[in-house]
Amino acid sequence: MRLYLLGIVLPIALLGLAGCETTTVARVDPAVAAAIASEAPGDYFIGRRYYKRDYKMWGWVRRPGQQWKDAQLVMLNENTMIAPDRAENNIGVDNNREYRLRGRFTGGQVYEPASNRFYPEFVLTGYEVVSTAPPMIFGDRRALDPRVRLLTPPL
Repeated sequence: MRLYLLGIVLPIALLGLAGCETTTVARVDPAVAAAIASEAPGDYFIGRRYYKRDYKMWGWVRRPGQQWKDAQLVMLNENTMIAPDRAENNIGVDNNREYRLRGRFTGGQVYEPASNRFYPEFVLTGYEVVSTAPPMIFGDRRALDPRVRLLTPPL
């Protein structure tokens, strides 16, 4: 009797679970694609501040012309220059701002305790704000909420 019930209940349960799976189709916003296409090549980086209250990484950094999905989440080395929000004495005020960054990757990795991960180290030597309201690069809007402990890579 138990085997008989297992033979009926198990397939039904598995069918129910299969129906619960969600598939998200990630697509790049045309405004993001246009912004990337318009970037001039050069010796600089594009950075998107990604402020999370519980984490200490700075944000996503990529080369001009490179897709956001290929950006790296970095720890900022502020020995040469302090971060833009720290310069304003208002940590996180620049969440989701886009910058043109000057600097370099050191090749080193920096440990971030809250995420228990290592991130590439980026030495900042200069910056300028590109946009205070850039197009969305994340598939989930909660990625921009500093209170949400969600580290979402860009699309």
